[in-house]
Amino acid sequence: MTSCYIVIDIARCAVGQPTRNTRPSCLSCSNFSGIRSLSTSPSNHRAYSHNARKQAQRYSGRPSAAASEMQVSAASSSVKGKVLISVSNKENIEQLAKGLCDQGFELVSTGGSAAALEKASLPVQRVEQLTGFPEMLDGRVKTLHPGVHGGILAKRDEHQHMAAIDEHHISPIDVVVVNLYPFRQTVTAEQSPSYATAVENIDIGGPAMIRAAAKNHSHVAVVVDPHDYDKLLEHLAGDVNSQEAVQYRKHLAWKAFQHCATYDSTVAEWLWSQIGESQPPPELSRPMRQVSGLRYGENPHQPAAFYSDLSLAEHGKGGIATALLHHGKEMSYNNYLDGDAAYTAVCDFPEPSCVIVKHTNPCGAASRADLKEAYPLAVRADPTSAFGGIVAFNRPVDEELAALLREFRSPSDNETRMFYEVVIAPGYTPEGLAKLKGKSKTLRILEATPRAPEGQSLRQIAGGWLWQQADNKGPDDITFTPVSETQPTEQQLTDLAFAWRCVKHVKSNAITVAKEQRLLGMGSGQPNRVKSVQIALEKAAEDVEGSVMASDAFFPFAWNDSVEMACKAGVKAIAHPGGSMRDQDAVDCCNKYGVALVITAVRHFRH
Repeated sequence: MTSCYIVIDIARCAVGQPTRNTRPSCLSCSNFSGIRSLSTSPSNHRAYSHNARKQAQRYSGRPSAAASEMQVSAASSSVKGKVLISVSNKENIEQLAKGLCDQGFELVSTGGSAAALEKASLPVQRVEQLTGFPEMLDGRVKTLHPGVHGGILAKRDEHQHMAAIDEHHISPIDVVVVNLYPFRQTVTAEQSPSYATAVENIDIGGPAMIRAAAKNHSHVAVVVDPHDYDKLLEHLAGDVNSQEAVQYRKHLAWKAFQHCATYDSTVAEWLWSQIGESQPPPELSRPMRQVSGLRYGENPHQPAAFYSDLSLAEHGKGGIATALLHHGKEMSYNNYLDGDAAYTAVCDFPEPSCVIVKHTNPCGAASRADLKEAYPLAVRADPTSAFGGIVAFNRPVDEELAALLREFRSPSDNETRMFYEVVIAPGYTPEGLAKLKGKSKTLRILEATPRAPEGQSLRQIAGGWLWQQADNKGPDDITFTPVSETQPTEQQLTDLAFAWRCVKHVKSNAITVAKEQRLLGMGSGQPNRVKSVQIALEKAAEDVEGSVMASDAFFPFAWNDSVEMACKAGVKAIAHPGGSMRDQDAVDCCNKYGVALVITAVRHFRH
């Protein structure tokens, strides 16, 4: 007879409470006929049975019924092996355990996992009888034992390895099933845990077994995800030496190491948050999970995928990444980029607002008490650019607004119905959602949790990453200091604040022209500021008279340059950060034309 052994270890703990490392272990022996050295000889089974009996007597003073059953089973040709079970996430564990029993495996477990299996009337043995050693240090040490790790790490095709575990009466363990203490759930709970509670929820024994099994994946299968249980049972029931089975174990090993890497990243991030004082950490890892594959990237020849950020810094922050797609085609790479730009911008406005984005730049924006007024004004800023763009609102969409979105005609000809790739809002009335779905089968309708302009920003460059805090300063956080003879009116200050919010979200060199809290024109992404001013004034056209202008950075020149160009066009108030060695030229120019000039002392570069 040949047999082999399986270990399943899944930690358990209660969220927000100190956790004892009551980790079940489970040795199981399956006929891994295809995995060399997974098998043990009948003499090894006899030695193992004798050793198990001695260990059980050492621990309890007399052979337990489970130990006796183990002895009988190990000697029986009908037993396939042993399984060690210890689970934090007990999802589907009873079904897995039953499936293993049906295949002829014996169950070994500890603590709450053992209790759950006993409650399900499944035969189960305690891990202490496997190791011959009781748990200690309030459960912190239990499965950290050669009886477990020797059985996992032994290379079945090396005689010395097999001789060593045979000498110490250790049986091979051929499958390890583990998931870890819910550390993330603990530290992100609504009521923050104490430092001691969080530390107690850092898993030790689980990652050790996962990594050991993943390292020895040529001989051992490791499972960390309850969604893999069914596939595991299929694997054990089939030819485990087939090429498909070998690839499956490699996949499980990758998943196991990634699982540990994500877990460790979360622990490290939390610990840095306790000591780092909001400074960038000396080393950084960012866990991510693929949400979906994308048809392609920015262009059809570029493969692409969308990942969610699992870092604690992003927990509960909202935004486009966690949006719900109510209707329409699947999101594309460019949809995500533009959608993020649009929703990030509109969430920066306190008043009910609409922002329309094309190629990540706001081409239309307006704030009004009624979104049915704001939306048409946002379109009118640049109807050509708005066509095929992303429309974002910071208030829910009702039926009347949805009807307007559905039928609104381009101000360019008053005939062409406006087309959009995506509509994003924090919510929809049932009637509004139903009405908007009728606009197009392909229109993507997203519902997203509003996201405050805060947190961290990471940006990739070739061979590295740039880290910074998000640009979270708005008009309410700065002082508009008049430096010209002409002082801005209250209405002009209101419009300057609006233009300043807009320019923050436009690519540099950025210029916005606005009036009555609506964007009239913007110039973006130009290598020189003069050209951005020209573009913004051109888009504003005849509406420029009496408008205000905002610049994301100071004006290096004024005369016969950006400032004088704006003054001559009809702009009546200008805001810029200041800081140029020629700031006085800008003041003198505005004084000549009777234009109000204010300094913000805050720059909003956006690359």
